[in-house]
This record gives sequence, structure tokens and C-alpha cells, in this order.
Amino acid sequence: MVQRGQSRWEVEDHLSELKALAQTSGAETVHTFIQERSSPDPAFFLGKGKIEEINEFLQDNEIDLIIFDDELSPAQVRNIEKLTGIKVIDRTGLILDIFALHARTNMAKVQVELAQLNYYLPRLTRQWQHLSRQVGGIGTKGPGETQLETDRRLVRKRIAHLKEKLVRFSNQDMVQRQNRKGLFRAALIGYTNAGKSTLMNALTDADVTIEDQLFATLDTTIRRLELGPGTTILLSDTVGFIRKLPHHLVASFHTTLSETREADLLIHVVDVNHPNYESHLETVERLLRDLNMDRKKQLLVFNKVDRLQNHGLLDQLRILYPEALFISASRHIGLHHLKQRLLQLAEDRYEIREIKLNYQSGAAEHLFYPLATILEKSSDDHYLYLTIKYDKANKTKINRIAAKYR
Repeated sequence: MVQRGQSRWEVEDHLSELKALAQTSGAETVHTFIQERSSPDPAFFLGKGKIEEINEFLQDNEIDLIIFDDELSPAQVRNIEKLTGIKVIDRTGLILDIFALHARTNMAKVQVELAQLNYYLPRLTRQWQHLSRQVGGIGTKGPGETQLETDRRLVRKRIAHLKEKLVRFSNQDMVQRQNRKGLFRAALIGYTNAGKSTLMNALTDADVTIEDQLFATLDTTIRRLELGPGTTILLSDTVGFIRKLPHHLVASFHTTLSETREADLLIHVVDVNHPNYESHLETVERLLRDLNMDRKKQLLVFNKVDRLQNHGLLDQLRILYPEALFISASRHIGLHHLKQRLLQLAEDRYEIREIKLNYQSGAAEHLFYPLATILEKSSDDHYLYLTIKYDKANKTKINRIAAKYR
């Protein structure tokens, strides 16, 4: 629907993406309808006349599903289904279906089920039967389909149980992150299908699943990346962003996003060959603001330059984004420059200095172990000399120990 303030090409672009989402979920798009309205109709979202027009098309064709690009209220879905006799889902339901298809780890399955239950709870009276395994079809796959619970109390009890499981996952994840605390962490972010997983594989041989589909990657993958002698960073790849990302998913995927939240660097990957790359870039930046991650240090990386026909665009982008890098992850173009930049950014976080410790003040070497890496060690009759490499965040503690035992 074209609403006030929207251009028709913007709506058509959104519907093109919706078509790609439907294809990822296994549906074939037969026809697209657009209506210009100042605001959605409370009963049918579109005008009743438009719904009747769509219904005439349905009667003349073998259609078994209607997908709306915007989130519908339970009443709107109920009214449209009653008028057409055809199953109706919205963009949120479709994305949830795709997430259910691509969830692999236990944590991802729990997060998807939680998002599904939060989404379907207000739609329980008219929608819950759609979650049955016996029904099948688009919008019915995934962890949330295993029970035909018509009692809202049971659904809320299940939601509470899933939240408890996520807390346990989060605690386990926190312990793992503490064990990795001394390493520089970089997270790949970007619009879905921008090539993050391809880049992850190219840099680390991570063997992350690569498919020409939206949301092919759902689970977080973390790998070590050697950048030079004594410099190793952790690189993570997780779910891509998209327009109108359902808030249920953002809330449920808090544990997955925590790896991105705590990263020292966000590597924003953009598919420069996509006709709407600018919109994708803006969408990611807006979502980062919504997630309070927009102040994190970023490295902008334009990917898929090997497919670009308009070479003049690269010259323009180099002027607009002088700090950006231009690569092709699939053909390993520009990866050396990317590694060099990552090495520079990682090294900027650390300092190397020599510490002189007086033996008469006591053995203090062990005090540096939690705070620094000892690169070299030597001694004479009076002093122990340490060359250490430490995170600048630990500088005050390092200075305090060095002053006490000098």
C-alpha cells in the first residue's frame, strides 16, 4: 500500500523484497496488488473494494496464500480470511517462517520459537491452528508449531519457560565471552544477503553456509583470524538486517546480538552491486541506532565490486566514503587491504612498553598476567625487565602495579 509520504517506487522496491522473502520460504508469487491510501483501513488494511477485487482474482486462479508487506492486526487478518476464504499472513509472519527454516542451533530454535509465540499470542483465537504440523505450508514451519495450545495461559507459560532457557544460554555465552575478553573482536553486520558469510569464509575458512537467499545465516559463527605475528582477533558473523525487522525478533534475538553489542569493531558489509544499496545502508544504520549501537567504531566495506558494471560509481563512493574499502569476497579481491586495516585497528587498541620491577619490592610478575601479554623477559642482579603488550583500557592498572614495585 502506498501511504502518505511514500513514493510508488519505494513501495515497489519493498514488494520486490517481499517477493524474494516469499521465494526463500518456498512460495511462488503469482501477482502483486498495490493501493494508494492516506492510511490503512482498520477492518481490512486495504479498502474493502480492493479486497473484493483481489478476491475476484483469487477465484480465477489457484491461489492458497495472500502475503501483506505490512504487519496486520488480528482483526484485519480475520476479516480478510473470512471474505476471501484464503489463508493470510503478513511480512512478520513470513520472516518468522524463514527464521524457523534456517534455525540450526538450540539457541536459535529457542529464539525463533519465542518470537513466534509472542507474535501469535494475540492472534491465538483465529491463528493458532496454522501452527499445526498437520497443516503445513508457508507460515506454519518451525519450533512453534509443535503444540495446538488454545489456552493463552499455557502459551504464556511456554513463553516464560523459553525466556528462562535464553537466560541460561545468555549466561553460558557470557562465560565464553569472558574467556575471549583479551582478544580484539570484530563483528560482520549488514543487510541480509550482502555477502557477510562469504567474507567470513574467505577470511577464516569458517565453512559458513552460503546461499543466494535472504537470511541464509541465522546462528552466530565466531572464528579466530590471524592478522600478523602476535595479533589474533575474533571475527563473528550473525543474522543480517532487513527493512521492517519485526520487534519480536529483535527482542528474542538479544542473546545473538550480544556478540555484536560487545564487539570492538563493526564491519558493515554493503552489496554495492544491489540497485538499492543506499537504502540498505540507511536501513542498517537506522537499526543500529534503534539498538543503541550506532556509536560503535565501524569499518564500511563495499562488497561484490567484481559484478559492478558502473565503474564510475566506485569513484563517487571513494569520494563520499574515503575510509571505506572495496572488495569482492567471492573472488578474494581487496582482502589483503582489509586484513591490513583490521591489523591497524586491532593494534591501535594496544600498547607495548618495558616495565622495570625491583626484586626488593617482591615478585610482582604474576600480577601482569591477567592484564597483559609478556613478550620478553630479562633480569640482572637488582631488576626484572618485562616487555608487555596490554589493552589501553588496562593502562591505569598497569601503571599502578609498575609504580608499586619499581
